[in-house]
Amino acid sequence: MKTYLVGGAVRDELLDYPYHEKDWVVVGATVEAMLAQGYQQVGKDFPVFLHPVSKDEYALARTERKTAPGYKGFAVHASPDVTLEEDLERRDLTINAMAKDEDGHIIDPFNGQRDIHDKILRHVSPAFAEDPVRILRVARFAARYLHLGFIVADETMQLMKNMVAAGEVDALVPERVWQEMEKALGERSPSRFIEVLRDCGALKVILPELDRLFGVPQPVEHHPEIDTGIHTLMVLQQACKLSHATDVRFAALMHDLGKGTTPKEEWPRHIGHEARSADLVLEICQRLRIPNDYRDLAERTARFHMHYHRALELKASTMVETLEKLDAFRKPERFEKFLLSSEADAHGRTGYENKYFEQSDYFRRAFRAAQNVDVAALREQGFENLELANKIREERIRLVKEVRN
Repeated sequence: MKTYLVGGAVRDELLDYPYHEKDWVVVGATVEAMLAQGYQQVGKDFPVFLHPVSKDEYALARTERKTAPGYKGFAVHASPDVTLEEDLERRDLTINAMAKDEDGHIIDPFNGQRDIHDKILRHVSPAFAEDPVRILRVARFAARYLHLGFIVADETMQLMKNMVAAGEVDALVPERVWQEMEKALGERSPSRFIEVLRDCGALKVILPELDRLFGVPQPVEHHPEIDTGIHTLMVLQQACKLSHATDVRFAALMHDLGKGTTPKEEWPRHIGHEARSADLVLEICQRLRIPNDYRDLAERTARFHMHYHRALELKASTMVETLEKLDAFRKPERFEKFLLSSEADAHGRTGYENKYFEQSDYFRRAFRAAQNVDVAALREQGFENLELANKIREERIRLVKEVRN
């Protein structure tokens, strides 16, 4: 029975890249032997155990055989006679198919160290094509290591294109799509995740609403970059500069979806795209089963980002109405995230990357002023129910007017 450190920890140690989790593979063991040593079994589809002290994951060496389309269509074989090399061969990329023994020696049967040196994301074997989740993982690793210069190997990209053409991506379950997408949004260069998916054709299947933005023009006086898809990726990049929060980045990515449904005869203008964008956000979040906090921020950003751009022109009554519809008074943290995602939209245009925008500060000043309504005093004056609500709004408008003046 031998234990090896495998996967991401080995890869990131060689890259001198920070990592937090350690995964281990155990060769020559049985389920009974692991349980006897105090390990807790957690895997349903194959034997995975938690270490009794560290709680790290330990998996029995295993092989897999494709039995049906999609993510779950595998027969797993785990037994003491499965070798370390056989276990590593089923992994997705060469840089993930390395192991380290107890003496610190690297076991690298598929030249992962060479690909780390050459900064290449390359599949281990043709078995890569059996699992469509691996397309998402390659795109995520491309986003993670773009700043280090990593690229997808030509032969791996071709294999991914073949998988898309064969319909493998159609079998992806929503939970896994979102799981990988959320992780990618947390990487240093999430826009690369979208680019890789688009390059292989998977974006058109997974997020057609986003894919169709590319090639859609916008007014050059507001968008020197012209292309809506390019603008969207620029906005995502700006969101990464403003916030590490993945929900802010998601909202930035989703904010302009409605421009993909504008009739061509109306190009390059996109009147009413905000409401269409918000509706598409709701559809995507339902389809991919995206958490409600992501949905709510993205929907509001899509619906009200133009109010952000026109903040300095808004009447005080419109500003108060916008704050109320954003639910800013009950959820100020989400309101702040709305400002971040909307500011990313303002910066995500050629030539505007470093421009100062007063809108965020004005929105914050207006919000702080509108919070200063003395509700208790109004109740003492006899206002209640609908009259109280109307009086509160009236007072908020008065206070916002003072800020504007």
